[in-house]
Amino acid sequence: MLYPEQNEARLKLSLDGTWAFALGSCVEDQFDPAKPLPDAQPIAVPASYNDQNDQTTALRRHYGWVGDQRKVTLPAFCAGQRVVLRFGSVTHTAKVWLNGQLIAQHKGGFTPFEADVTALLRPGETALLTVACDNRVNHSTLPVGNEDGQLAFFGSDNAGIPSVEAAKRAAAPQNRPNFDFFNYAGIHRPVWLYTTPKEYIEDVTVVPAVDGTVQYAVKTTGSAPVHVTVLDADGNAVASAEGAEGTITIPEVHLWEPRPGTPYLYTLHITCGADVYDQTFGVRSIEARGTRVLLNGKPLYFKGFCKHEDFTAHGRGFDPVLNVKDVNLIHWANANAVRTSHYPYAEEIYQMADEEGFLIIDEVPAVGFMQSTANFLAANQGNGRQQGFFEKETTPALLKNHKAALTDMIDRDKNHPSVIGWSLLNEPQCTSAGTEEYFKPLFELARRLDPQKRPRTYTVLMTSLPDTSKGQRFADFVSLNRYYGWYVLGGAGLADAEAAFHHEMDGWAKVLHGRPLIFTEYGTDNLSGAHKLPSVMWSAEYQNEYLEMTHAVFDHYDFVQGELVWNFADFQTTEGILRVDGNKKGIFPRQRQPKDAAYLFRERWTTLPIDFKKRKK
Repeated sequence: MLYPEQNEARLKLSLDGTWAFALGSCVEDQFDPAKPLPDAQPIAVPASYNDQNDQTTALRRHYGWVGDQRKVTLPAFCAGQRVVLRFGSVTHTAKVWLNGQLIAQHKGGFTPFEADVTALLRPGETALLTVACDNRVNHSTLPVGNEDGQLAFFGSDNAGIPSVEAAKRAAAPQNRPNFDFFNYAGIHRPVWLYTTPKEYIEDVTVVPAVDGTVQYAVKTTGSAPVHVTVLDADGNAVASAEGAEGTITIPEVHLWEPRPGTPYLYTLHITCGADVYDQTFGVRSIEARGTRVLLNGKPLYFKGFCKHEDFTAHGRGFDPVLNVKDVNLIHWANANAVRTSHYPYAEEIYQMADEEGFLIIDEVPAVGFMQSTANFLAANQGNGRQQGFFEKETTPALLKNHKAALTDMIDRDKNHPSVIGWSLLNEPQCTSAGTEEYFKPLFELARRLDPQKRPRTYTVLMTSLPDTSKGQRFADFVSLNRYYGWYVLGGAGLADAEAAFHHEMDGWAKVLHGRPLIFTEYGTDNLSGAHKLPSVMWSAEYQNEYLEMTHAVFDHYDFVQGELVWNFADFQTTEGILRVDGNKKGIFPRQRQPKDAAYLFRERWTTLPIDFKKRKK
């Protein structure tokens, strides 16, 4: 799906701002979309609705549907144009009406959808736009939630105590996420009304090669001839071609590279009849070969962060100021990569990554794929109690939704040079039967959908070990999430944690079969400003000691080709006794001022070249 663009042929109008808002319930059709919402209050769009009213907990703890509404007027000068209404994302299920007529439905809270409203929105007239969104998660949604009666992730409801169970039976329904971030909901990303000519450019695919050849394909709705021109970074035409698909050769091609290299961007300028569209792209190659990840044929070492779309007041809502701030902090830390944990981010951050030169491992919202957190904790305590996740009756529906979310993500992000890999699952319980049967079609689908054939991976849970994990054979590179010294052997046992870490890594060396390994999570919680000598857990001193130990393990193994720390910044989570007003593993607090650990990373990543370990055998 093309990102909306304004040019000589197209107009785009922002519908962001203050909308009317009303809480609903679990009943799907409770709002009359042709009438003003009852008992409406103001709400900012785009943003999560949960933290926008501090006078009540109703928004924060809401379960079920809500309604958003505003009036829309199409300018009279748009007569004769095709008109489209586009949402960057609505979390998690959306229904949209215009003047009471249903025009769109969408499942999946992190990818865009749109509707052609040409026949309903007449130029010069005002229409009533109504959006209903449902925040509920369960065993078949992405991300995964728990069913009634089950614990939320890191919950603390003392299951089994008669008085507690009686209270739970009488309690109002609530979301029980099986993931460790707050279940923010609402219209999270920009809402656009845009126009195109009646016959228009529908999609563009660009597949560049480092020798300067560029395969392109333009999908249109009419029969008008297609003309394409490649423009360099200064806007000069360097190549051209006729036809909806073909190959263009760029002379003396400039390659796209992350900083400290040059993230050079070309533009494919497309005309088709009356329509015009500009698709930016970068010329680069990416592959996993042997124990290396190669960018433009040269070894690449990943240095960077996992992140969340999360900030005070607006929750997961799009914020261009915060995006610019975060990108500048990424540069300040001398990082070169981000994993979009645990969902595709707003399209605008990928555009900045293309322009600013940092790499993205793009992750589908497949998180919470473990039977329960109780299993996670039990296994970490050494008793190994586990139940199979992929053997439930809800698995077929989950797989269907998983494929749909993966398709939407790759379709949206396929042309970004900054996207150098797909992460298909985060920490699934992949030691039980059914794992490989579930994984295989997903990895095959990703390879089939991606015209650039980027490497594929998934992140391996702490309890999935080299001799028990069943899914890693499908991955082009293996991604490990490990917390030796925090969830395992934390505190005074840091030396023991290092020994245990080496023991596991020696095991991975035997089963990788010559593939690279990237650490996609590691870290400790730290309360900003907390200092302790001797060091203890949660202090800045302990966080730095843990990081120095962990990095020493990374540096010991030649096949380790990257480190993405958990997390860029502190973020909000479900309430529980194991989280102190959220997850505090950030290198920056939620307010984005550096913790002590930020300076440790800045120093380390300044000295590590992009081709770190290239000479090791």
